[in-house]
Amino acid sequence: MSSTELPSVPPAAVLPRATAVRIAEGERLRSVHLAGITLTVRSRTPAREGLPPALYVHGLGGSSQNWSAMMPLLDDVLDNEAVDLPGFGDSPPPDDGDYSISAHARAVIRYLDASGRGPVHLFGNSLGGAVVTRVAAVRPDLVRTLTLVSPALPEIRVQRTAVPTGLLALPGAVSLLTRLSRDWTAEQRVRGVLALSYGDPGRVSEEGFRHAVEEMERRQRLPYFWDAMARSARGIVNAYTVGGQHGLWRQAERVLAPTLLIYGGRDKLVGYRMAQRAARAFRDSRLLTLPDAGHVAMMEYPGTVATAFRELLADTGESAGAAADEDDDRYADDSTGG
Repeated sequence: MSSTELPSVPPAAVLPRATAVRIAEGERLRSVHLAGITLTVRSRTPAREGLPPALYVHGLGGSSQNWSAMMPLLDDVLDNEAVDLPGFGDSPPPDDGDYSISAHARAVIRYLDASGRGPVHLFGNSLGGAVVTRVAAVRPDLVRTLTLVSPALPEIRVQRTAVPTGLLALPGAVSLLTRLSRDWTAEQRVRGVLALSYGDPGRVSEEGFRHAVEEMERRQRLPYFWDAMARSARGIVNAYTVGGQHGLWRQAERVLAPTLLIYGGRDKLVGYRMAQRAARAFRDSRLLTLPDAGHVAMMEYPGTVATAFRELLADTGESAGAAADEDDDRYADDSTGG
């Protein structure tokens, strides 16, 4: 079904401005205007000049804030940037309303080509994992290494807990959901997202929860929030049905970059059982399984994920720099994502 069957939203130029997005200490936000899209990029000042560039891509319903806990742990080895995909975070919707996996991948490629930062160390979570898998397959010249946290690659037997997210793709589902949930507070919505995304929601600090509620309130005021969610969910479902050389698993087999795969044992959205299939599909892969982690291991266990990436750097012959700070409990990210 064409994405044009979903309600349209105003062009980005006439959308009302929402309240400011939170910026963590040491971060900067800037807008990058490209053909048909405007991307918000979150960046940090690297420890020194000349470090290799990295780009982080979030999951469905998330934003660049989903990487704010982990990026500081790699400042000494990477020049870090995280992007808000079109329609998410602080990026307005794309002009053409296309939220397919391919469209998101084109947005990432367009940014990397325009910025001249490639090849980069490319990170992706969930939807972002599917997006960067496609980027790495079709533009290997842009990718040094690939790190995938619970990537949304096709599953034949989807977990029951993941079904409601997939249902967002159905016509009329968003209207029904908004009617059923119109009395829910931002706090209730955030608790629901945390329960779905985290292995242990108790790892989120009170401050982190408060910031997540503020971000939820901000997003709900955006006129295109549910439209972006529904169209991106439909993009994932459509990508699951594509076979042949354009299928995501076939593209995973084409990836040349050294790949780090991270799966959580308590993931309610991407099946833990998919870890071994992914390890077989990516030709140069390393697998890290975290039994207690949920869908967003880089938010729950940022130090562990950062250390695994440093080991990937060491394995591939690049300098690993200083040891990562593994005190994960110091980091409770302020945003949520799936």
